Amino acid sequence: MRFINNPTHDLTYDDVFMVPSSSELSSRMDVDLASTDGSGTTIPLVVANMTAISGRRMAETIARRGGIAVIPQDIPHAVVDSVIKWVKQRHVFFDTPITLNPHQTVADAVSLLHKRAHGAIVIVDGGEPVGIVTEEDCKSVDRFTQLHQVMSKELITMADNLDARAAFEFLNQHRHKLAPVVSSNGDLVGIMTRIGALRGTLYSPAVDSHNRLRIAAAVGINGDVAAKAASLVESGADVLVVDTAHGHQKKMIDALKAIKSLGLSVPIVAGNVVTAEGVRDLVAAGASIIKVGVGPGAMCTTRMQTGVGRPQFSAVLECATEAKKLGAHVWADGGVRHPRDVALALAAGASQVMIGSWFAGTYESPGDLQSDVNGRLFKESFGMASARAVAARTSGEDAFERARKALFEEGISTSRMYLNPARPGVEDLLDEIIAGLRSSCTYAGARNLDEFAERAVIGIQSSAGYAEGRPLHSSWGN
Repeated sequence: MRFINNPTHDLTYDDVFMVPSSSELSSRMDVDLASTDGSGTTIPLVVANMTAISGRRMAETIARRGGIAVIPQDIPHAVVDSVIKWVKQRHVFFDTPITLNPHQTVADAVSLLHKRAHGAIVIVDGGEPVGIVTEEDCKSVDRFTQLHQVMSKELITMADNLDARAAFEFLNQHRHKLAPVVSSNGDLVGIMTRIGALRGTLYSPAVDSHNRLRIAAAVGINGDVAAKAASLVESGADVLVVDTAHGHQKKMIDALKAIKSLGLSVPIVAGNVVTAEGVRDLVAAGASIIKVGVGPGAMCTTRMQTGVGRPQFSAVLECATEAKKLGAHVWADGGVRHPRDVALALAAGASQVMIGSWFAGTYESPGDLQSDVNGRLFKESFGMASARAVAARTSGEDAFERARKALFEEGISTSRMYLNPARPGVEDLLDEIIAGLRSSCTYAGARNLDEFAERAVIGIQSSAGYAEGRPLHSSWGN
């Protein structure tokens, strides 16, 4: 990456732009977005380890499209173990169906319909699908009505040996938006939608050596960190994230050394830092990937409370430059609100971009879907340094210590994250982000992410320059 005008101060994503370069690429589909940092992703996106965002549905969906999600550190290990094993058992192509039996009720269906973007429930009897229930079937119906009375019985099923194109053509031929997928003996395997089939031609899943979906898990720097890390890897975590808000400290260094001594066969991510010095110290202690960012997150109040942090574009650029010298990589953590921000973080040298609050208002985030007085759908989100998150992490401590720690919060404890009606699922957001990123790479003449970071030409702009680039009535960031 090079600047066309020299910066005299630190920069945020809003402060910069990319100019086109000579390109020989004829199609944005010629761009390879696979990472080279050992995480095994085929698109450079990581779901941040936030309790309100990264759960099993999110992890499964993101991995199927080539990214990876990090399960937060404040979840009990037994639950994390269950989540990892569950994700590893998911199909790499077909989506996981929501299932109920014919004698369950409309109330049961309504409570589950929005757990997945496909918006349907497969009614199963004896292991075989016998009907489909959608939101439309549940309207103006008594909530105690049994599902066999409202389900669509004109059921078509799809064989589990179809590829993406054949699956789309099957649904198109039958004029159905979706269909249950069954094995040769009639057992339910998954569910497929038309758009899911199309996405199957645009994305490659992030899979491990056994062709199972990938998943990452986080661990803090307190307690027996080495034992916790070993347990997560034993459970099947493909990437280990050693996480604390202030990563450039002795406890992090000690934790990394302890984990490194175990000889674990997975990449070790550590952070957060914002300086070259922080990168050097964490890499020396055993990390191969450094998480960069202090204070840019939508739920974080650290900068306003403490004055500590750094504009994210400059932080990523300095840290990525240093990491490259050491044979390491960086993940840009926080501050992305538009597809352009993802591209700029990668142009600055990040190998992955972590996304948190942007994905909070989707069907796949863990929270319950709620409705405001105007009928707008939303989910609650909260920062991982907020009083709410601290209370969860300290649940095993006595009341006095928990109360003391709750006084020191640096994050928002609750915020409504509204679903975008045009993009209510995380895959809808992925389509928008990845389409923009592929185009950015073609503008730079880059066939892969390494070339993109090398060839990108960046300029510095005024706030008026940024405003000029925003379309009128833009929905981005809402």
